[in-house]
Amino acid sequence: MYIQIENQEFSDRIVEKALALGFEACGITKAEPLKEAAEFVEKWLEKGFSATMHYMHRNKEKRYNPVLLAENTQSIVSVLFNYFPKERLTEINNYKIAKYAYGTDYHFVVKKRLNVLLQFVEQHTGKLPEARVFCDSAPVLDRALAAKCGLGFIGRNTSLINPKTGSFCFIAHLFLPVVLTQKGEKMKNRCGNCTACVDACPTRALEKPFSLDARKCISYLTIEHKGTFENRDKKNFDNWIFGCDICQDVCPWNRFAKPNNEPLFQPSEALLAMQKSDWEQLDKQMFKQLFKNSAVQRTGFEGLKHTIDFLSEND
Repeated sequence: MYIQIENQEFSDRIVEKALALGFEACGITKAEPLKEAAEFVEKWLEKGFSATMHYMHRNKEKRYNPVLLAENTQSIVSVLFNYFPKERLTEINNYKIAKYAYGTDYHFVVKKRLNVLLQFVEQHTGKLPEARVFCDSAPVLDRALAAKCGLGFIGRNTSLINPKTGSFCFIAHLFLPVVLTQKGEKMKNRCGNCTACVDACPTRALEKPFSLDARKCISYLTIEHKGTFENRDKKNFDNWIFGCDICQDVCPWNRFAKPNNEPLFQPSEALLAMQKSDWEQLDKQMFKQLFKNSAVQRTGFEGLKHTIDFLSEND
């Protein structure tokens, strides 16, 4: 069973509520197969660009067709949440971590607000047991769905770029068994002739525009990769120990990035005070203090320490 509320006013109210909750942008699209995105991902997988991320080969049908992921889904509400920090870690005598990991794990923060948005929808529809909230927590083609409802375009660095805010945003979705009016239209790519991201990538993970080889990507190597760094040039890591923001930092669209107002996403005083020598002496207790409820838990103490040891060797 599904509910049909296909009128502009209700869709408008959902978008307005999302913005009132602090989301940077919100769009709504019909749940249907993502044929173009599916073809792109299949070619990407065939090239081996997913490295050891074997989960990308699982549940592919659900990635490509949202209705198979959440039965009876009719509409998808997609939102962006800004994570650009008010204060950045110093790069002087220091190692670097991706800005999205400065504060509390985004899964907790974004999902909480998205659940409030779901409650708002249910005030008008009644309880929706089949509704689902997703924030990087299921086989979802996040960027494809966000682009489909006009929240941005996929840039040459493969990030979703919103012309008003840039790319430092989390993507999340509500899968609803409700027929809603489309809000937002797919944008044309606006990278123009710019190749700043491709030119800046120190490991040449961006082998060409729109094509990212995870096997060479600093973000993959410092988070997902579990093996050694044999035959890797540590100079190319540019002191990144968790993730990498290079291709976003150089993107001209991010000159529009504004600091977020979420206290939980701001770096702690302890994290801001870290220097290279502190990272190199990192122990489990300090790791727990720095990264409690943090996305850095994904690689864990051993993974982070492994990268730090590699980069600090013979310094």
